[in-house]
Amino acid sequence: MSKVLLHHEKIPTSITGAVAYRIRHASHDLAGRPTESTGVVIAPESPGEDRRVMSWAHGTTGMGDAGCPSARPDPARELTLYFAEGSTTEIDYGVPALQRFIDEGWVVVATDYQGLGTPGMHQYTVNRTNAIDAVTIVQAARELPVGAGRRFGVIGWSQGGGAAVAAVELDPSDYGDLEIVGAAGMSPGVPRIGLTLPGMGASLSGSDVPPDAHLVMSLAGLVAAFPDTLSLDDVFTPVGRRVLEASWNVQPVHHLHDMLARTHAHEGAVIVVDHSKFPVWLKAFEESSAARRTPVAPVLVLMDEQIAMGPVPVAWQKGYVAAIEALGGDITVQSYPDDDHFSLPASSIDHARLWLASKF
Repeated sequence: MSKVLLHHEKIPTSITGAVAYRIRHASHDLAGRPTESTGVVIAPESPGEDRRVMSWAHGTTGMGDAGCPSARPDPARELTLYFAEGSTTEIDYGVPALQRFIDEGWVVVATDYQGLGTPGMHQYTVNRTNAIDAVTIVQAARELPVGAGRRFGVIGWSQGGGAAVAAVELDPSDYGDLEIVGAAGMSPGVPRIGLTLPGMGASLSGSDVPPDAHLVMSLAGLVAAFPDTLSLDDVFTPVGRRVLEASWNVQPVHHLHDMLARTHAHEGAVIVVDHSKFPVWLKAFEESSAARRTPVAPVLVLMDEQIAMGPVPVAWQKGYVAAIEALGGDITVQSYPDDDHFSLPASSIDHARLWLASKF
């Protein structure tokens, strides 16, 4: 197998008994085009071999370098949230229960995804591309002296939940010599499911949708993934295209959202869909999403149910489960009725960790 690890540097970590690296690794997107991604690798500092590997797939941070988790201070740390009391971070970053994983002897890897810290616009919510990055970073970790084994699992949240569940639907060549044992998706965002249910589909059918950053980023990310068939002009007004091109690489998600809302209030519509192009877009959503193939390993879905229309609505999460059941996949569901989207990782990570450990 060709070399995947392109660069690495040891970095400090607040996790005790651990060694951490910031890395850059080779990858590719859903069309097989070569890409590069950055990320972090954290492992026990004591020697070991054939260690279990957990690949963490992070939630929404942005479209470009401003949303790069590994570029943050102390990136090899426990998950820290934008919405937490007293928070000073612009994005969510870190890995939930990281200390427990290290104490139990896991190697933990966390990709940034292509475009977040590397050239090009990030293919946001393109589940398959994001999933490939979560796999190739495991291959890169095996080139470091951390004892990473060839068997791994993926845990992800939100955007990363969609990446995690897509990681068990990839082409055999995407895994190389690795074996994936399971995927746990916390509130998995799967665009093709969202299109069939209230929310995204309804927004795209209107002529003047509210400028939600997640929808804007999803549309732009799909153009990045399918540049030969899709265009920003299909879905954005001149105002929307102007502000997107000025902001995608320098504003993380919440900054981008606020800027879009102000622009909408002062200058009008940001998104106006050319419905003659809609069939091509629907095909792209279908090709890029999870829930298209029977998973090659078990799936665990952890659902936040406190707020029905949260960032990933409950109906979307249930729609993904129904789709995998229809495909005959091995899928388990754990509901968290008292958790919203942002409290879910802390509440569900131990369940995900123990479930994944049982699959090795």
